[in-house]
Amino acid sequence: MIMTLPTTLSEDEIASFEDRTAEDILRWAAKRFGDRIALASSFGAEDCVIIDMLSRLGSARVFTLDTGRLPQETYDVMDAVRDRYGIRIEVYYPNTAEVEAMVREHGPNLFYRAVEFRKLCCHVRKVEPLERALRDLDAWITGLRQDQEPSRKTIGKVEVDRLHGGRVKVNALADWTLDEVWAYVRRNDVPYNRLHDLGYPSIGCAPCTRAVAPGEDLRAGRWWWERDASKECGLHADPLAGPALPAARGGT
Repeated sequence: MIMTLPTTLSEDEIASFEDRTAEDILRWAAKRFGDRIALASSFGAEDCVIIDMLSRLGSARVFTLDTGRLPQETYDVMDAVRDRYGIRIEVYYPNTAEVEAMVREHGPNLFYRAVEFRKLCCHVRKVEPLERALRDLDAWITGLRQDQEPSRKTIGKVEVDRLHGGRVKVNALADWTLDEVWAYVRRNDVPYNRLHDLGYPSIGCAPCTRAVAPGEDLRAGRWWWERDASKECGLHADPLAGPALPAARGGT
């Protein structure tokens, strides 16, 4: 259970960030929260841009959630980032007993069978590890952008994250376009996941991500077998919304 933190920002202060640049916001966040803030990185292009920006401000904490089902290209860019910026990446894994219980009960590819099973897998492999990663943080940084997914259209550059105990959530690239992300990557020679070159604008677990065709939605390659479900895993939206999660029997 994530503890509830006192809200540290007023509504006026939050609104004031909307006209500020990504670099300005990250500079403010690093000064305000020190080692009590970290970037949650899946090593997509947006996250790599933020890592580059943070490196110019000095040291910054970066953590990632290793679900155990990531593509090799994600590990490759993780190593490239470590080598380029000299940062220590904090890696969080799912609880072994919960994974074993889930797979024993529902099979290794349960997510293909129903949305509720996909939500269960995301909860075990991503949501619970995120909760552990956030325990010693007052704020966290994401690579969310408003045009990635309909559920993200109204995100602000700085928010109070009610889903995660009232922590401050910094979405410094909220108003960036995909073209702006790639312009920054090329201008600064930022390491990036090579799956992007193969038509993957959004990259998650290997069995749950495919390339998208020209003109398809940016998130169409995530959980592509789901036609009407929101393309969210529970990290940024309530994982209990919609069909109830089935139990992973025998887990802890």
